[in-house]
Amino acid sequence: MRIRAIVSHVAVPVAAALSALVVAGCTSGGAGGTASAATANSEPGAASETAEPPAAMHQPTAASALQPPVARQEVFVIKSPFGDRTDEYYWLRNDNSEKKPADIMAYLNAEQAYTEAMMARLVPLQETLVKEIRGRIKEDDSTVPAFDHGYWYWTRFDTGAEYPTYMRRRGTPAAQDESVQPEVLLDVPAMAKGEDYFRVSKMAASPDGNMLAWTQDVTGRRMHTIRFKDLRTGAMLPDHMEGTLESVEWAADGKSVFYVRQDPVLLQSGPVYRHVLGTPSAADTLVYDEPDKTLFTEISTSRSDKYLLITMEGYDTNELRVVPLDRPDAPAAVVFPRRPNVRNYVDHCAGKWLIRTNEGARNFRLVVAPESAADDRAGWNTILPQRADASVDDAIAFNSGIAVLERVDANPRVRIIPWTGGNGTVVPADESAYAMTFGENMDAANTSVRIGYTSMVTPRTTIDVDLATAARTVRKVQPVIGYQGDQYETARAWAPSRDGKRIPVSLSWRKDAYARDGKHAMRIEGYGAYGFPTDAEFDSAAVSLMDRGFLIAAAHIRGGADMGQDWYEDGRLMHKKNSFNDFVDATDFLRNEQWCDGRIFATGGSAGGLLMGAVANQAGSHYRGIGLHVPFVDALTTMLDETIPLTTNEWTQWGNPKESKEAYEYILSYSPYDNLTAKDYPAMLVTTGLWDSQVQYYEPAKFVARLRRLRTDANPFLLHINMEAGHGGKSGRFERLQQAAREQAFFLDLAGVQK
Repeated sequence: MRIRAIVSHVAVPVAAALSALVVAGCTSGGAGGTASAATANSEPGAASETAEPPAAMHQPTAASALQPPVARQEVFVIKSPFGDRTDEYYWLRNDNSEKKPADIMAYLNAEQAYTEAMMARLVPLQETLVKEIRGRIKEDDSTVPAFDHGYWYWTRFDTGAEYPTYMRRRGTPAAQDESVQPEVLLDVPAMAKGEDYFRVSKMAASPDGNMLAWTQDVTGRRMHTIRFKDLRTGAMLPDHMEGTLESVEWAADGKSVFYVRQDPVLLQSGPVYRHVLGTPSAADTLVYDEPDKTLFTEISTSRSDKYLLITMEGYDTNELRVVPLDRPDAPAAVVFPRRPNVRNYVDHCAGKWLIRTNEGARNFRLVVAPESAADDRAGWNTILPQRADASVDDAIAFNSGIAVLERVDANPRVRIIPWTGGNGTVVPADESAYAMTFGENMDAANTSVRIGYTSMVTPRTTIDVDLATAARTVRKVQPVIGYQGDQYETARAWAPSRDGKRIPVSLSWRKDAYARDGKHAMRIEGYGAYGFPTDAEFDSAAVSLMDRGFLIAAAHIRGGADMGQDWYEDGRLMHKKNSFNDFVDATDFLRNEQWCDGRIFATGGSAGGLLMGAVANQAGSHYRGIGLHVPFVDALTTMLDETIPLTTNEWTQWGNPKESKEAYEYILSYSPYDNLTAKDYPAMLVTTGLWDSQVQYYEPAKFVARLRRLRTDANPFLLHINMEAGHGGKSGRFERLQQAAREQAFFLDLAGVQK
């Protein structure tokens, strides 16, 4: 059990903080700090002309008098089989999903007030950045229409609208029928009125095209409600199901839908249910309930439209069950049973099973199996074998061919192959660091695959690639107003790690604002977890930093699958510290090779926030400032607590410290919160969402409180709390710009660039 005893109340007058936005005078150990430096001019390249300023944020007299809130301390002993720890800020945790206690809200509000006061003099710069970033957006824009079963679907943004409008029009695979008017499926701007947060996560039309189902979230905690609309009349149906996850799938009858309920405590996937229109949701039928809560349950429709696919997904194993869509009341039958350390990603198309498997193939291979004997290895035909130099990341089945997303040297690329196998054709790329992704490919009868191409300096380009000839047709280049791509450049560098690996780093800069002379600031980002790669994608907001002379870098560190499955395995569990070492080694390489000067700024979110926290503890002096966004910084406490969302699912990523002493001690050795000490730290901007369902708000709040007490420097250390949103931040497309501009203003000020 856990034992709590109150030992002290280092009380700050929180009410006064809220009313005055100020707590008290600043001391040298606080986060206020003072410094001065020459203001750089605003022309391209200005950052390189400014001498490196001290690390502390520039503060006018009023701001220098601010003192951050001081959280009270209460001893809370966290018991475990392998040791006890004391957490003096555990009281900040509250699991109520609707309302937090007054004392917690008072502290969080005081932190937010302090951050706003400290950032107040940067508001003009932040507004300038928002104006720049928004100015690059074509506000009245639409996605490229995609064909699916008799209709072309797209989303439209109107000028000034935070949210899209979902549209469709009848047609054939060749073209839309111009004789009929487009239909408005969902007017999301109207639906979102009065909501602080609003997101349509999944939308699905019934097979006959008459009904629409969608899932919507108004909290940011993945707590969705499923609603329905009759597209023939425009009437909203009374049917609705609350407490679901994102997905909703139709049966062939056009009146039955499948969905996944959300676990009300853990907020992760619960059982799969079936609802019949016109019946009460309380009467919905249980389809399948997975007893192993270390697995996620996901549903989708096969490419053949024949099966509902129910996948129980783990990081080391998975299982597939199916329900025939023409018999929605049939039991969920096992097609691919779970096996230890085997992951099969399966789809059904053209009367066959397409399987992406790691069985006997570390980097995955593609296999075709007959419908009648899916799990019989004797009938498997490998159509794309395992390769050491390329990992098979995804595959989309069409009636006339297969599109494969593979990864080589940290670059994802698309390969087109026939069902009979062979090398096929690789879609070419012209840049050394880039990303290809699959676009909307809804109908297996389509004769081309839609892909997206981008790089750190190339806006997203939508391309259709013919499955038979590999001929490419550019459908759209993302409009970026005022941006001239030929003024910017991208490159790939390879940084040596301390244990002999080569770490890919993608780079971009503005040609007339930057030179590789060791006199420019750099922002470097990283993630390195779950096998999720860090792709070299275009970021319109980053243009503002490049225009001010910054080098933009993305480190493809271990823990992601950027270089294949070995790269992933070498950065998880008992190898997790490789992720942190890679990031620091990549940073040091870039500075030593004159790519940047000492004005280095690091940023990462969620598991990338854990990376930032670990790097701050390990090598904080290497960085001028760090952005930690919704950071997973209390890793050991979270992995010990099965009641916290996602904990049980993630033991295969971090280790299970409840069962393994080795895992306990290893996580303890790097968990950012547990390794804070009395020493100097770089300036930090920490962000969180009050309703975050993936990294709870109290992790960054506790991190801030403890570091405030221990740190010996005077650098700015700010906690920004989004009171209306969760893990992904604000939901509106323009609201999100404030988040990017806030961090940029914070970094630019620390770099001595004031405009």
